[in-house]
Amino acid sequence: MEQKIEPQEIQLSKKDFESDQMVKWCPGCGDHAILKSVENVFPVIGEKMGYKKEDFVVVSGIGCSSRFPYYMNTYGIHGIHGRPAALAMGIKLTNPKLSVWMISGDGDSMAIGGNHFIHIARRNPDVNYLLFNNKIYGLTKGQYSPTTPKGQKTKTSPQGTFETPFNPGELVIGARGKFFARAVDTNPKLMQQVFLEAALHHGTSIVEILQNCVIFNNKIHALITGRDTKDDNQLILEAGKPMLFGKNKEKGIILEGTRLKVVKLGENGITEKDILVHDPTTDDAGIHMMLASMAPPEFPAALGVIRAVKSETLEDAVWNSVEHEKQVSPYKNVDDLLNSGNTWEID
Repeated sequence: MEQKIEPQEIQLSKKDFESDQMVKWCPGCGDHAILKSVENVFPVIGEKMGYKKEDFVVVSGIGCSSRFPYYMNTYGIHGIHGRPAALAMGIKLTNPKLSVWMISGDGDSMAIGGNHFIHIARRNPDVNYLLFNNKIYGLTKGQYSPTTPKGQKTKTSPQGTFETPFNPGELVIGARGKFFARAVDTNPKLMQQVFLEAALHHGTSIVEILQNCVIFNNKIHALITGRDTKDDNQLILEAGKPMLFGKNKEKGIILEGTRLKVVKLGENGITEKDILVHDPTTDDAGIHMMLASMAPPEFPAALGVIRAVKSETLEDAVWNSVEHEKQVSPYKNVDDLLNSGNTWEID
């Protein structure tokens, strides 16, 4: 029951989605760039997928990122902590024609919402999930979160954290999720491209955005996003193209045995033909899991769409079942149900 896409007759613009509310994020926060990217891409999504302005819904939990619905001129719900996945699934199940966007931070998603996170990934409703990952609790002033690097000193870990952090991509793919992508808040062009691909994917599309918190975890992603280091630490994936990176695309990723390895073109007879070609559509999660796990300094961080596999969505399965039961069930109304089975009269 894949949604039929009709051309959009009414042209939407960025201004249609801009809210008149005062944005209360800190100056320099990465959330500003994400907000602008979403405002820019919603008109494009509307045009390509036939959505009207009133078809967009933005849902959030609790945290700095979760103020997002106030700053979008769409329908929206600012929900409770860790529960936006339940809201988003309910909205999509009730009205599959809506474009549902879920906003959540690493604390909201990975801690109190951890259970909901893995289950929305496996259930696969057609919801777009933007996960802002600054590896800290920003709204509540700097506690370590489930993605904070082990050993990092924070206000609640003065000796350094003792816990191994979650990698959101590994959780998504491990939960049999069908779409996972990663972007950085310093590259709006890539963000918009990834958001569009997430919208076009029929199923749960989870996008991790490496986002900077200037107050409580400043430059946590600097090794990946820094001007001097990004060329060596970013692998921007494109479907059907070799996994090359570096300032002059002189480095690449190969599969050696069962592990990925960074190589240089021209060394040890390595040519571009030896480099892995990206296929986000294969159902085999092996390479996708390894790409999601890569991190500096040994590897570049994989950005772009890592995994995009077609599969039946939750609402497709539910509504197909409803239609089937309408056809085969002997009960056509409530009276049929009440008069079925064992009945008796009381004198």
